[in-house]
Amino acid sequence: MIKLRYSKRLFRRSSSKGSTDSSSSSSSSSDGDVGGWSGGGGSGEIEWEVRPGGMLVQKRDGRGGVEVITVRVATGFSWHDVSIGATCTFGELKAVVSMVTGLEPREQRLLFRGKEREDSDHLHMVGVRDKDKVLLLEDPALKDMKLRAARAARATIQSPYQPFIQV
Repeated sequence: MIKLRYSKRLFRRSSSKGSTDSSSSSSSSSDGDVGGWSGGGGSGEIEWEVRPGGMLVQKRDGRGGVEVITVRVATGFSWHDVSIGATCTFGELKAVVSMVTGLEPREQRLLFRGKEREDSDHLHMVGVRDKDKVLLLEDPALKDMKLRAARAARATIQSPYQPFIQV
């Protein structure tokens, strides 16, 4: 975080009438009100932050940390409401969804506005807002591999019911 000092004298409020009356300017500076702003001495600090896109912006006041949004993840036959930070990535969303659904993150495909999103895409940069819906699909290639593994396991398991007498 970068802190810069500035002087409030840079932001003086000028008179709209354009008068050059020295008594009005001396009275405003003598009571500690600089340029229409009161209190705080003559200088303050500006706090800066770097956004995920790389832009350097002035830090907002009153922002109690990271904004949390609720994303509705639809799986086709059911949905899950997931709370996550607005600046998180789709990869982090996959990790949270894996705790709810049981699907590993590598088995998931997340679609937002009809497009599959990469794990490195940030939610707020793509346009995900509070109460938006994201579609969860299982990766078809991994689903096929699971089915083949299940069939092979069934073929190797012997039946517990074996005939005692063969005719």
